[in-house]
Amino acid sequence: MTRTSGAPTRTPRSTTRTRPTDTVHNWKIIFLMFRESSPFMRSTTRSVSRTAASSMVVAAALALVGFQAAGQTASAATTKASSVVTCTTANTKLTVSEVSRPINHLLLKATNTGTKPCYAYSAPFLRAGADAQAPLPWADETTPQAVLVLKPGQSAYAGITTYSPDGEGGSKEKTLGVIFTNRQGNATNTEKTLKLPHGGVFFNSAATVTYWQDNAADALSW
Repeated sequence: MTRTSGAPTRTPRSTTRTRPTDTVHNWKIIFLMFRESSPFMRSTTRSVSRTAASSMVVAAALALVGFQAAGQTASAATTKASSVVTCTTANTKLTVSEVSRPINHLLLKATNTGTKPCYAYSAPFLRAGADAQAPLPWADETTPQAVLVLKPGQSAYAGITTYSPDGEGGSKEKTLGVIFTNRQGNATNTEKTLKLPHGGVFFNSAATVTYWQDNAADALSW
């Protein structure tokens, strides 16, 4: 008897399997075919597309309305800001008077006589006497928190210290030159000359002026 040596031979079973990627691909094809062939799917797709398009139109319209509203608000703010002018000697009435308290003080008053509101910037430039070489110093400790806006008929006030025992020199002056300040802190073009009370007031090197205040009490309280 003849024997064959070695392990018996096995017939291999089929190992072919459907790959997940092939299955996904096949389902995509089936879905596309179904969508193209199904009236319901075509109708639904068109409906969704129209709804999305309508939503985009509505969103665009709302955005346009919001943009227009923002533009109108900015335009209104610009118009309001441009309607306020700088206070000058041309659109105000200026007066200077002596006060009983505190001593050695004068009160400068500026009233808006124009038709528009005006900004009373910083403090006035004051020239005590026709021969004054420099304006009176500003009292920095009286700087207000915001620029004063004077509506027509409203007034701003500045307190003037005429002299102090600590000051030097001095002379009696008959006039007070007043010049308003612009936004940049520079003098405006026109000077207004006021007559000082009692035929003249004594000024020495300690003379100063406050920033514009919205009431007389604050202008004289420093």
